Amino acid sequence: MSIVSIKNVQFLNNPARFLDPYHFRVTFECIAPLKDDLEWKLIYVSSPDNESLDQELDDCLVGPVPVGVNSFEFQGTAPSPSRIPTDDVLGVAALILTGSYNDQEFVRVGYYQNTEYDNDEMRENPPASIAFERLVRDLSDKPRVTRFNIKWDVAPQPAQIVAPSGPSVVQSAAVPSANDYILSTGSNGVAVS
Repeated sequence: MSIVSIKNVQFLNNPARFLDPYHFRVTFECIAPLKDDLEWKLIYVSSPDNESLDQELDDCLVGPVPVGVNSFEFQGTAPSPSRIPTDDVLGVAALILTGSYNDQEFVRVGYYQNTEYDNDEMRENPPASIAFERLVRDLSDKPRVTRFNIKWDVAPQPAQIVAPSGPSVVQSAAVPSANDYILSTGSNGVAVS
């Protein structure tokens, strides 16, 4: 059972210049009180064959988290051009948002990012050395969401016994699982409903 589920991730500056920070709003639902903060990380993956080149762009702690629907805005720095192999700058890369609780990752939202020059002439005839100030990025609007089962420090609500005027009836609190949701996407993000 997942205590926290992402409802929407909306990028507030997409498309943008390659060197601009990423700016987005995350909306999530929490169905039980949590003792500790949630940790969110933004990771840029330029070369899928070499994990050592992944760049953690930023992270933040969100908490205390009340029960209900919550949102926060998050801004992450642009990736460092010096850490991206020249052959991997243009074209497709990945941007990953992770959510963790007590050092346990419970969700990963991955986006494809296309990077190209801002004009037709440079797209057709790229310069010999990368002109980062002329690059633009565009994140796909169809993310891949992966959920992980973790140990939350919250126990489900105990069963309640209701005795109207007949035999006892046991009712337990229905707690939806993250797997109960159907993923649908909206413009600029992911929505789970």
